[in-house]
Amino acid sequence: MSFPTLKNRDFLKVSDLSREELMEILDLALELKKAKVPATRKRVLEGKTLAMLFAKTSTRTRTSFEVAMTQLGGHAIDLNWNETNFTKGDLKDEAKVLGLYCDAVMTRVPSRQQNLELAAGCEKPVINGMDNLHHPCQTLADLMTILEEKEKFEGLKIGWVGDGTNVCNGLIEAAEMLDMKMAVACPGGYDPKIRGKAAIMREPREAARLADVLVTDTWISLGFEKEKETRLNVFTAYQLNSNLLKYAKEDCIILHCLPATRGYEITSEVMDSPRSRIFEEAENRLHTEKALLLKLIGDE
Repeated sequence: MSFPTLKNRDFLKVSDLSREELMEILDLALELKKAKVPATRKRVLEGKTLAMLFAKTSTRTRTSFEVAMTQLGGHAIDLNWNETNFTKGDLKDEAKVLGLYCDAVMTRVPSRQQNLELAAGCEKPVINGMDNLHHPCQTLADLMTILEEKEKFEGLKIGWVGDGTNVCNGLIEAAEMLDMKMAVACPGGYDPKIRGKAAIMREPREAARLADVLVTDTWISLGFEKEKETRLNVFTAYQLNSNLLKYAKEDCIILHCLPATRGYEITSEVMDSPRSRIFEEAENRLHTEKALLLKLIGDE
């Protein structure tokens, strides 16, 4: 295995990578998934430390990054934003200190601007574990899942239904990089912040029509809990259900980044169907993050 082509680079959004670098990470992730034991025995990140800075809740991001570091021989530190001086001091100063102690910093913060400031202050790689505009680690897992299932990217159609979230933004960037088509169906006022070459529409059936991959996300993302009743009314027609699935290709797969609210954005029938790859997608967070860490801070 060859690792360091992205040595000491930040990863704040998918388009921070070239197409070739993106494929290198995905290919390495697939190799690691197949080779689990050899990768663990090599302990290639022994002596390396990842600081994980959380200003928002997390299940998959925290667990997958910590397990990834552990299995590769490294160490992860879980830092709760509200228990640090990031709440008091200059973000660049505090980030600089983390870079003096650790080999990389993974951040989950509310705003894109905060991530940019953290990356500007830290001299070690900063990995965006999610902000309001991007969720690139999730995008890596989504792409790995698509590649596992379809064995290609070129010419595939991704249909997105629901809120134009940060996950949607990442897939729009990735689709353009990898020659996929993307159709996004969302209510007016909830369009993705990044449009790229994606077709934006209001009719879910058009986004689902002949789709190879259908994707949705929660209607009530972190920070929007007070808008719950409004959002439930706005998004009622954008549920990923068996009726909508009829418009997609017969071998269409279903993705959702989780957590899911069954009965809202997706039905249990679809989520638990043979077409669902949602839990494979969740597992692939671990393998893509291993690959990313090896590329950023590995020594081989």
